[in-house]
Amino acid sequence: MLRDGFDLGLSLVTDLVFLGFALVSFVFAAMAREDAYRAAEKQTKKFWLIILSINLALNLLLGMLFLQIAGLIAAIVFMVDVRPAIKQISGGGGRRGGSSSDGPYGPYNGGR
Repeated sequence: MLRDGFDLGLSLVTDLVFLGFALVSFVFAAMAREDAYRAAEKQTKKFWLIILSINLALNLLLGMLFLQIAGLIAAIVFMVDVRPAIKQISGGGGRRGGSSSDGPYGPYNGGR
């Protein structure tokens, strides 16, 4: 009986992780500009929205692990390949220029 509870809990956690990742990747794809996809030489925004919305729908409606894994692979490809390229084109990088020794209040001068 304890084993069944563990399996159910693990299944619930994996379903929530897959659903969350599908939702986050869809939102990121929807928020990016269409021209950034073209500039990054990736598939169109419409293509990624269709793929990621199918992934999201499958995660919401069906609990089939095989389809969830296929959708997870599509979301991973988007997050590790397409999103960084779009972010770089759009100017949304984490660094805003400056030196590697710059601190939050300006350049670090080594205590001089």
